[in-house]
Amino acid sequence: MSYVEELFSLQDKVAVVIGGGGVLAGAMAEGFARAGADIAILDLTLEKAQKKAEEISRLGVKTLPLQADAAKQQDLIMAEKAVKDTFGRYDILVNAPGINSATPFFEIPEDEWDKILQVNLKSMFLACQIFGKRMVSQGGGSIINISSVSSGPPLSKVFTYSISKAGVNNLTQFLAREWAKHKVRVNAIAPGFFPAEQNRKILSPERIADIMRHTPMDRFGEAGELVAAAIWLASEQASSFVTGAIIRVDGGYTAMTI
Repeated sequence: MSYVEELFSLQDKVAVVIGGGGVLAGAMAEGFARAGADIAILDLTLEKAQKKAEEISRLGVKTLPLQADAAKQQDLIMAEKAVKDTFGRYDILVNAPGINSATPFFEIPEDEWDKILQVNLKSMFLACQIFGKRMVSQGGGSIINISSVSSGPPLSKVFTYSISKAGVNNLTQFLAREWAKHKVRVNAIAPGFFPAEQNRKILSPERIADIMRHTPMDRFGEAGELVAAAIWLASEQASSFVTGAIIRVDGGYTAMTI
C-alpha cells in the first residue's frame, strides 16, 4: 500500500450512511467502500437501500441495507442496533437525508415547515444522539453532516431549507466542541449546486441561469466530486486535526460577489 493509499484508507472501518439510497450519499457510500470500509445503507425506502447495497457489495465489502425514517427516533434506535449486531462497531456516520421546497414565505404552511425541519435537522440531531453516543463510548469516530451553501448567506426561494441547513452547521460545531475530548470528530460538507433528487423540481431555466451567474466554474457539481472530501473527513489519518469544519464543495459559489 502506497503512502497516499494508507493515508486515505478506510480498511477495517464501518460506515453508516443515512440517506444512502440517494444520488449524493450513495456516491459517498460507494467511495467509502472503494477505500475499504464496510457499509450500512439507511434509507426511507428499503428498495433504494437494497439496490445501493447490492451495487456496493460487488466491490468486495460487507453491506447492510436498512429501512429507516431518519426523523423517527425508534427507527434509528432499531437501525443502530442492527448495525452494531452485524458489524460489531461503526466508525463513520454520514447524515444526508434532505427535502426541499420553493414555497414563497407567506404561503409556507405549518406542516411543510415542520416536515422540512424534521427531515433536514431533527434527523441529524437524533442520529448524532443515537450513533454518536456509541462513538463517544468507544473512544472515536467521524461524523459527517451534509449541509448546503444555502446555510449562509441564505438562498432565495428555499426559506425553510436554508434555515434547516444553518441549523446543521450550528449542530455540527456544537458537537465538535463537545466531543473532541472523546476523539469524535464532527464536520459538515456544504455542497453547492448538485442536481440531486430534492432540488430538480425547482430548477427552472431562469433559476439555472441565476445559479450559473453566481458559480465561477459555470456548471453543476457531479456526485463523484463530493467523494474525496467525504473520504478525507472520514479518515483518521488524513483529517485527524479537523473538527467543527464546514467544507464547501461549490465550484466557487460562496467566493462570488459582483
